[in-house]
Amino acid sequence: MPRQVTAFSNPLVKQARGLRDKKNRRREGLFLGEGLRILTEAREAGHLPELLFYSEAGHPLLDRLIDETEAKGGEAIETNADILHKISGKDNPQTVIGVYRAFETGLDRLDRSASPLWIVAQSLRDPGNIGTILRTGDAAGAGGLILIDDCADPFSVEAVRASMGALFTQRIAAARWEDFLLWLRAGKGQLIGTSLNASQDYQQPLYASPAFILVGNEQAGLPPAYESECDLLVKIPMLGKADSLNAAIATAVMVYEVVNQFRRG
Repeated sequence: MPRQVTAFSNPLVKQARGLRDKKNRRREGLFLGEGLRILTEAREAGHLPELLFYSEAGHPLLDRLIDETEAKGGEAIETNADILHKISGKDNPQTVIGVYRAFETGLDRLDRSASPLWIVAQSLRDPGNIGTILRTGDAAGAGGLILIDDCADPFSVEAVRASMGALFTQRIAAARWEDFLLWLRAGKGQLIGTSLNASQDYQQPLYASPAFILVGNEQAGLPPAYESECDLLVKIPMLGKADSLNAAIATAVMVYEVVNQFRRG
């Protein structure tokens, strides 16, 4: 049976609010998900929150989420908009917020044969880009996202929001570049780098499965040493005055070129 919490000083409220901070997320191994749509996507992907805060019961999807959370040993907490605002930091918070256990992100947990397409991002600093790339990966049927070197936290509130639930459907791994290369070269996989330094248009090559699309930092792009390790290096033509695309948009363009080739093949 859900209990009611209306005090800002409640320890569970304080714990949830603290998860907006990366240090607390890492220490506790927990993160926040917001909104009925995202939490329903999570439930359908087999992920239920450990804590569920909500303010407006009665929606069938929320009622099911409450029931399944409690059945799995989680706790459902009825509260108010002020408490939800305190937890989320948003002026107009969602009516439901979940606290989830963070996923294991080791490369050894990935099965490269599970999908013909994977996305690899190096030193991305914008959590919104990471969330959007996860959403693109889900839409395109990618296996997941491999974060290389020092990327923004995929479990941040901003990344989870931008993913629109794809955080729960895509596998996520994190590794240093050297470890990723050892893992990649231990099996099948074509590494496709995107760079304005490339001479080859992105629609020229025939891509092979499994394809690993590598995108670089928003400002600096891929380091030259990383480009040299790619099996293919391609560029998306810039036909106007802009010298590059946003990292998440460039990723989407590349992903769907590969997907369309595989669909035709």
